[in-house]
Amino acid sequence: MSTQPVELGGLPVPRMDFDEFLAFGREALIRADVPVIINLPDSVRGLGREGVAERLGGMRVTLFTEPSNKQNSERWTTTEIQLSEFFADERYLTDPGAWNRIVSNIRDSPADVNAILGFDAEDLFDYRRSLNAANLWISHKGVFTQSHFDELENFNIALQGRKRFVLAPPGFWEYYPRSVRQGFGDKSQAFDFDNVDAKKFPRLVAKLAERRELILEPGQMLYLPLGWWHQAESLEDMNINMNFWLKDPKILRRPYVLGVALYTMLFRKLKGVYNYQPAAGSAS
Repeated sequence: MSTQPVELGGLPVPRMDFDEFLAFGREALIRADVPVIINLPDSVRGLGREGVAERLGGMRVTLFTEPSNKQNSERWTTTEIQLSEFFADERYLTDPGAWNRIVSNIRDSPADVNAILGFDAEDLFDYRRSLNAANLWISHKGVFTQSHFDELENFNIALQGRKRFVLAPPGFWEYYPRSVRQGFGDKSQAFDFDNVDAKKFPRLVAKLAERRELILEPGQMLYLPLGWWHQAESLEDMNINMNFWLKDPKILRRPYVLGVALYTMLFRKLKGVYNYQPAAGSAS
């Protein structure tokens, strides 16, 4: 069955300066429950590739590998490597059949988090609380994250490179979720919102009329509310992001998100699937 591309653009994404964000407050932004782009001050200078490699090159991180296919239906595989290896080995960049990305939850290393960002983020995001996370993401051009939702509030900061995001408002059956029993309940059967079969997923096409599309530039932070569907694609040869996942009672108003989150957490624990826990021995 042929697919019918969905023309993207959608609704505008509000923008604010960092001082406005501080005045408005993190909690007020979470209550508003709409995506927002926050421009960081010009004075904030975080670490790019060279700085991250120098400071954290010896850190053990998780390498995610999956086929370079936006319609891939299999789960990624993970391997523990040194961060310096990812930077040094050209195979991670040039392998035409695989997408490789680095993820490490460094919430227990606030000095490293602050150095990477260029400002003190602990009080602002309270990321060291139980279930919260401060994740370092590193990827090469073309790496694609299929459509899904998070059970946590998401503040994503671009440090180097650009990422294209497609966002869509909360919902469940309208997005044709994959198998909950196989731990895919937070993911849509329509893997790529840029290429949706209108006959197969008519409710989704209607929902995507409310989508937002944006390119997150270095020095910008995206607030992505809990339960909002999204996908992301890395646009540069080197893309470095930090994101904070924060728990919030809002999840109680979205029982499908809560139910899927609890089941997926149990599934990952029983199956030994990577679950974004803090990096071992990362406290500083």
